[in-house]
Amino acid sequence: MSTPAARMDGRAWASLFVLCGAVFLEGIDVAMLNVALPSIRADLGLSTGMLSGVISAYVLGYGGFMLLGGRAADLLGRRRVFLFWLVVFLAFSGLGGLATEGWMLLLARFVTGVASAFMMPAGLALVTATFPAGPARTKALGVYAGTAAGGFTLGLVVGGLLTSIGWRWVFFAPVIMAALILIAAVPLIKEPDAPGPHAGRPRGGFDLVGAFSVTGAMLLLAYGVVRLERPSHGAALTACAFAGGLVLLAAFVAIERRAASPLLRLGILRSATLVRTNLSAALFIGAFAGFQFLMTLYLQELRGWTTWETGLAMLILGVDTVLAPTLTPRLVDRFGNLRVLLGGLVLAAVAYGLFVPVGLDWAYTIMFPIMALLGMAFALAYGPLTMAATDGVDESEHGLAGGLFYTAIQFGTALGLSAVTAVQVAALGGRTSPDAGLDALRTALAVPFAAALLAALITAFGLRARARTAARTADPAQEPVETAETVV
Repeated sequence: MSTPAARMDGRAWASLFVLCGAVFLEGIDVAMLNVALPSIRADLGLSTGMLSGVISAYVLGYGGFMLLGGRAADLLGRRRVFLFWLVVFLAFSGLGGLATEGWMLLLARFVTGVASAFMMPAGLALVTATFPAGPARTKALGVYAGTAAGGFTLGLVVGGLLTSIGWRWVFFAPVIMAALILIAAVPLIKEPDAPGPHAGRPRGGFDLVGAFSVTGAMLLLAYGVVRLERPSHGAALTACAFAGGLVLLAAFVAIERRAASPLLRLGILRSATLVRTNLSAALFIGAFAGFQFLMTLYLQELRGWTTWETGLAMLILGVDTVLAPTLTPRLVDRFGNLRVLLGGLVLAAVAYGLFVPVGLDWAYTIMFPIMALLGMAFALAYGPLTMAATDGVDESEHGLAGGLFYTAIQFGTALGLSAVTAVQVAALGGRTSPDAGLDALRTALAVPFAAALLAALITAFGLRARARTAARTADPAQEPVETAETVV
């Protein structure tokens, strides 16, 4: 006969399975759409600007509302926020599949991005609240992060298959998946803060002024980052977007200092661990997004491979789906989170560096082991980054910490794509020959290499700081040094 504890443990792992489905859905949704863009343009007759706007609209919605989404999860309840915005995600993904005009796609992607901005931090907070700190949480976060990473890497393959059937299935497939997740989530996912209706949640009201100011700031900054892809088009407008975003961000900080119930408790940013984690996450994911984009251009435009062949070629990147939930938690238990993370970042930098001299005559047997190395790097890095996102943060602020983490990821993705695009366009210089395209691509490949290397250096600094803290703790007579709550 099963005990109540065993039943609770079974419910916890069942709810984790549902939450993993949601984070996989978010990752695969973005990757699939990237593959389908040429087919969408051909069918709907969209201009290049409108096509770019389809991607940018999601980034704006996601990046603009992420902090608000994370705080809403803490204040209103993680389960409630997760379920409501899963329904919104489902509805507007369906609208994208029914789109007959460009504006319908823009609206669908923007609201889908907003839905993800509320769902993702709520989902991460549900995982950390359901599993107590220790081996159980490490294993749960390893599975969760591995599933998220699998969505990023497998989306190209699934997107290629669905696009060959019809691009609208890139939108309809997430509708079906979201509906199944919703059906399972309603009975399985419980608010971990029971028994009281407000137990475990921060007290106070909702900081609407702060919410409006930071959302406006994030929207303008995300818009400015997206515009960096076309540096010669409206440089003044891009500068105004960044300036406006920074002004609103400064206003937000001033508001939060005086707010009785701040949207963002500024003290959370005093955690050096949190700041380093978010910087490393932005650099690592930005590097991967830029590399994925460049490899798609290389295989399809320079080598003439089909969408389906490109997806199959990059399938090996999905090895992280298997390794992240199985190997990574064991390594974290044995060597510690930061050491495993550092190993993953170093492997990523090595893989990107090996791709820099890529040639038009490279056989797939040369590319395969490098991409396998990158898949392993993703398995070692993404899970520890997710685990570190809430490390040392009070349980009541895990939604906020998740919002900060996913904000860093989204801005890193946008900045990585913009950076490689800008460098490639500048290096191409209007030339159209295959050799010129290859030279420009090689130059742009230096961007993900440099980003991964910088992320590794930041993590190495954090590992050194933690070692010094441990040494000083063992010898109290020495001067105090940086801890998890030291101001950066």
